[in-house]
Amino acid sequence: MAGSNINRVILTGNLTKDPDVRTLANSGQSVCSLRIACNSRRRNSEGQWEDVANYFDVTVWGAQGENCGRFLSKGRGVAIDGRLRWRQWTDEKTQQKRSAVDIIADTVQFLGGPDKAANGNGNGNGFSSSVREAESDIPIDTGDFVSAPADSGGADDDIPF
Repeated sequence: MAGSNINRVILTGNLTKDPDVRTLANSGQSVCSLRIACNSRRRNSEGQWEDVANYFDVTVWGAQGENCGRFLSKGRGVAIDGRLRWRQWTDEKTQQKRSAVDIIADTVQFLGGPDKAANGNGNGNGFSSSVREAESDIPIDTGDFVSAPADSGGADDDIPF
């Protein structure tokens, strides 16, 4: 029943270092390596809540990886949607077998503005606060929020079931 297995991970965090973009010599395909930290909370021995960082290696392929290298930097928030990959190798120095679980990103969403990581002034839409653009060019139809009048006749003839 291998068709029912699910390998999916969704997480948000911040980059712990600048992206590393490389081009593979044999195929010419771009690959970007990211390292992100995701905080979780737990109680310590005194019963107080504390943040604990979890670190993940993320691989992003193709044009999306190139964009990560172009627009992301250390400290920037990202949302990752991808799958887990387990890999194993032998350490050349110690000759011991090593293993790791990596995330292969299907999509990477940039969180906050480009200046958010640098000085905290990002407004979440990709522009600095001095050049704030409209968040959407689609006007809100306020008629959608007007409540419908209640039927005082009590007849249920127009109900389709």
